[in-house]
Amino acid sequence: MDEKKVAVQEGILGLIEKNSKLSVPEIAAMLDRDQAEIAQAIAEMEEKRIICGYNTLINWENTVHEKVTALIEVEVTPQRGLGFDKIAERIYQYEEVNAVYLMSGAFDLTVFIEGRTMKEVAMFVSSKLSTLDSVLRTATHFVLKKYKDHGIVMVGQKKSERMKVTP
Repeated sequence: MDEKKVAVQEGILGLIEKNSKLSVPEIAAMLDRDQAEIAQAIAEMEEKRIICGYNTLINWENTVHEKVTALIEVEVTPQRGLGFDKIAERIYQYEEVNAVYLMSGAFDLTVFIEGRTMKEVAMFVSSKLSTLDSVLRTATHFVLKKYKDHGIVMVGQKKSERMKVTP
């Protein structure tokens, strides 16, 4: 791939990673490129699964909806010839699962899930996840508060309660 094409791709990815709402004309203007070139580059990256989706980051704490996020460390027995891929695929098929990562360290996989309550998450772990043949053990950690998520600060700046004193 030529350097110009790489530069365009990197420019597009850098912009839409921070704001997926940017339109093709906006991206073209920001990168000083032709709109057709930008549209073609985006289509190619979607086809190659470089761009895998466009998500909106929601601070559920500021809504009336209750959501619990959990990080689950999972130790598994890798399958002969397939390694961790087959068990990871089985886990990411569950609707509750938002992300699955292969990790280094004491556990093999990290699984992120969401539920309405801690009990719902616990039921998922006990009835679905821990019962899988390859799963040896799990450790569940609940997210209590999100301060920053995907590069976005989730908490508002506290306003000073002190009165401003002027001479």
